[in-house]
Amino acid sequence: MAVGKEIRTKISSIKNTQKITRAMEMVAASKMRKTKDRMQATRPYSKKMCQIINHLAHANPEYKHALMAQREPKRVGVIVIGSDRGLCGGLNANLFRTVLVEIQKWKNSGIEIDACAVGGKAASFLSMINANLLGHIAKLGDTPHQHDIIGITKIMLDAFSQGEIDRLYVINNEFVNTMTQKPVMQQLLPVIAYETDEVINGRWDYLYEPGAKEVLDHLLTRYVESIVYQGLVENNACEQAARMVAMKSASDNAGNIIKELQLVYNKARQAAITQEISEIVAGAAAV
Repeated sequence: MAVGKEIRTKISSIKNTQKITRAMEMVAASKMRKTKDRMQATRPYSKKMCQIINHLAHANPEYKHALMAQREPKRVGVIVIGSDRGLCGGLNANLFRTVLVEIQKWKNSGIEIDACAVGGKAASFLSMINANLLGHIAKLGDTPHQHDIIGITKIMLDAFSQGEIDRLYVINNEFVNTMTQKPVMQQLLPVIAYETDEVINGRWDYLYEPGAKEVLDHLLTRYVESIVYQGLVENNACEQAARMVAMKSASDNAGNIIKELQLVYNKARQAAITQEISEIVAGAAAV
């Protein structure tokens, strides 16, 4: 039964693959809980920072910080946050599709692009499309720290301060729930005023101590770093959730294939037994 032996080999191979995907699913589920907790712990800080920056954008300060300067966009900077590894479904593909759409819009408007990448997949993608890659970081692991992204943010902050770029954006995956992750893009610089429920009337500003320049230097830098870090932890949670779902789907598909092959094997085995019986009966009749 050469055919039956080949089918048994295929079944054994798929079962081994199924063991691997199940193990990866359980590991991803465990990591997802930890990354989700870390993401939820950082959200209040990021939200409060955005609220303060939004107030600054609505204010009318006497001192205009360089990072709040409004210029006609001729060159933009974008920080793309992807994963270091694959096997996470269409997570990276959906993100990169969004990046391509935005890059095409900018190019159609005659705007040039400078990019920084967080994660090995993002760096590979930007290199593949020949983007002007100013810097990248990878292999941050499942527990990244805010100081890990200081180098990337400093490159972009310096470029904006020196007038080399006129806008700064960050693009990453946002965690909605275990089954849903969506690519989002947020403008970091210059600071723009978003819609707010608070009613702000008249001319007003904060009181700064020791001075507006010192406070805004620190605050705006921390704002950019906190949003990029929040995007990083959001993307990590998305990666583990997407990997868990993808590995569960792979395990289920492997189970379906095993059932189909088992049915084919049983049919082949039954056909071989029937043929042997027919040959025995024919031989007996000939005698």
